[in-house]
Amino acid sequence: MILSLETATKICAVALHDKGKLIAEKYLDIEHAHSSQLTVLIEAILQETHTDKKALQAVAVSVEALALPIRERVEANALLCPMLDARRMEVYCAIFDTAGKPISPTEAKIIDQESFADILQHQKIVFFGEGAGKCQTLLQHENALFLDHVLPTADSIGKLAYTRYENQQFEDLAYFEPLYLKDFVNNTKVK
Repeated sequence: MILSLETATKICAVALHDKGKLIAEKYLDIEHAHSSQLTVLIEAILQETHTDKKALQAVAVSVEALALPIRERVEANALLCPMLDARRMEVYCAIFDTAGKPISPTEAKIIDQESFADILQHQKIVFFGEGAGKCQTLLQHENALFLDHVLPTADSIGKLAYTRYENQQFEDLAYFEPLYLKDFVNNTKVK
C-alpha cells in the first residue's frame, strides 16, 4: 500500500493505492488548510478503507509539477506545460512530452509575449494548472493550447510512486529536500 500526498497547490489531497490501483482518494479545495487538515484526511482515508498504518509500504509526495493527469487527453506530439501560480506574472513550470519525459527543467518563469516562442513556432504546447489562466492573454499563438481546471492529484502521484516503488527507486530521506525554486523571504514586520 502506498499513501500519496498532494500539497503543492491549494488542493490538499490524499490517496491510497494497492499495487498501483487507486483504493481511495480524499481532497479539500480550501486555501491554507494543509497544515490543519492533512492529518485529518490521512486518518479518514485509513479508517474508511480499514487500513492499518503498518500496512503502508511507502509514502509519496509531489516534488515537481506533474503532467500525468492529462497525458491521455492531448495529441501524442504535443508538449505538456503544467504551471503553478507564483504571483504577479510569474509561474513555476516545466515542459514534458506525453510520455512524461522532461524536456525542460522546472523553473520560475516570468511570462511575457515571447515566453515559449521558440518552441511554439514548431510544436503545440498544452498549458494547464493554476498558473496557466493568467498566461492565456499573453501567449497568443495557434500552437498554445490551454486546459482549465487541471491540478495535480494524489492519485497521479500514487501511480508514479508505484512505478518507482517497483523499480526500487527511493529517496534518501536524510538528504531529500523539497524543490524550492526561490529563496524564502520572510515578509513579517518586526514591531
